[in-house]
Amino acid sequence: MMKKRHLLSVWALLITLGIAVSAGAADSGVWPVEKANAWYKDKPWLVGCNFQPSTAINQLEMFQADTFDLKTIDKELGWIEGLGYNCVRVYLQDQLWNQDREGFLKRLDQFLEVADRHHIAVMFVLFDSCWDPFPKLGKQRAPKPGVHNSGWVQAPGQEILKDPKRHEELKGYVTGVVGHFRADKRVLAWDIFNEPDNGNDSSYGKVEFKNKPEMALALIQKAFAWAREAKPEQPLTAAVWKGDWSNREKITPLDLFMLDSSDIISFHNYDKPESMKKVIADLKKWNRPMICSEYMARPQGSTFQAILPVLKENKVGGMNWGCVSGKTQTIYPWDSWSKTYTSEPPVWFHDIFRPDGTPYRPEETEFIQKITGKSGK
Repeated sequence: MMKKRHLLSVWALLITLGIAVSAGAADSGVWPVEKANAWYKDKPWLVGCNFQPSTAINQLEMFQADTFDLKTIDKELGWIEGLGYNCVRVYLQDQLWNQDREGFLKRLDQFLEVADRHHIAVMFVLFDSCWDPFPKLGKQRAPKPGVHNSGWVQAPGQEILKDPKRHEELKGYVTGVVGHFRADKRVLAWDIFNEPDNGNDSSYGKVEFKNKPEMALALIQKAFAWAREAKPEQPLTAAVWKGDWSNREKITPLDLFMLDSSDIISFHNYDKPESMKKVIADLKKWNRPMICSEYMARPQGSTFQAILPVLKENKVGGMNWGCVSGKTQTIYPWDSWSKTYTSEPPVWFHDIFRPDGTPYRPEETEFIQKITGKSGK
């Protein structure tokens, strides 16, 4: 009897937290494999980048009314178009919805209009567990000199994520944004939650909470369901980013849920080509279209010349991190949180262009143009 009571208590706790007992089970609305592959069949090779204009330090500064810089966005998306890129991944933030939902949707529409004019489809990211866990609306702080993503913020903030009773506060944001653009062909896909269990050990680890992975699983399960409720015509996804995906027994409950619930498979890999090849082979068992939604860290061997041929050969989409060097300062490596950089690093970590549009490495942009077919050389 004691054992039975204990099991019932655990079951009740999991339900309270919003965590399905079989965390690997996909939500009921996941696309059939045939539908996912039919969607992908008509697409060109998807190649692009994670886009943040050089004048915005984070998601809030990108889309708040006072700092929404459409002129710079237009200019920089033009440089992206010149590479032959056809898609970008763009992060949103839930507080933008609470602040001014009509204005927020209008600015998203304006962004999509400019992207479409440059023949670029957009993958929007709804939630993110990376960097500062305490986002605040209003004027954003200035970048810390020489520090990678010194002002990037999480979505939602820690106060909501750690309290499952507050997760429902986010439903209107998900259904509102996804529902508004549910049939918009300018939207490529919806990325539900970026790196949900990232503990930010090298930056904000001391202020992160211990059961973040469990709370992230609770929220992502709800968020997938909310997004399905909005009936989007675009696919849903969430990228796995660490771990061993060679067989189901080795995959964490969170990763298994993300993989089984995604209409198209997405993942991150910042390592050398051999690692990229293995990840692609491991994830092929889902028999769905694949996009590497983050790659390219030059000092780690993840370069355009090394990775793009692997992705193209395997018909896997790819979006490198970074575009134009700016307020995010992602030319500096992740270790800039613990190591001081007083000048430009000897090798840029991310990004392609300097603020004036000059390529950091002309041989890279020439290679990208060649492999995308933008250049006949």
